[in-house]
Amino acid sequence: MRLVRWTPDDLVRRLDDVVAVYGEAMNYRTDLLDARRGYIATHVRRPGFRAVATLTTEGHLAGFGYGYLGAPGQWWHDQVHRALDGEARRRWLTDCFEVVELHVRPPAQGHGLGTRQLTALLTMAPGSTTLLSTPEADEQRSRAWRLYRRFGFVDVLRHFRFPGDERPFGILGRDLPLTPAAATGSAQAAGRPPGAR
Repeated sequence: MRLVRWTPDDLVRRLDDVVAVYGEAMNYRTDLLDARRGYIATHVRRPGFRAVATLTTEGHLAGFGYGYLGAPGQWWHDQVHRALDGEARRRWLTDCFEVVELHVRPPAQGHGLGTRQLTALLTMAPGSTTLLSTPEADEQRSRAWRLYRRFGFVDVLRHFRFPGDERPFGILGRDLPLTPAAATGSAQAAGRPPGAR
């Protein structure tokens, strides 16, 4: 497996693979994936866009992650903005890198790929804070929740419901930049030396 940085064009070229990994990881219906394809294609042109991918030795996509700087007028940003009070808006949304997607194919999960992807993404991220949303789950049993907690993400909103999705989500945040200690601790928690590929 190798971790690579992707340009916007790289992601668009592999859009079918990206949507397939997204669908497997999130267990979404096909009709939702068709709509998601269009959103992802527009996300790559947003300010501060950063993306990473994990490729197998055969070049198959095992996982990916991307984000960009949040701004008024963006759907996710506006949903979260409305739910926060003024102080929390200033704290979290003023200069925020949104981790929009971070996924690993289910058969490849549990081997530190998510840790490596998130480390690389946050190391490249512009902004002074970062936010993400993840479905609510048992924090002790959920790989995603354990990953985010290892990286020092804290609760910003809990049991938040986005329009069109019946599941509750946690909105989690942390300060940027990602410190070397945080990156090292996360890599060691996953059983990988820092910078391992």
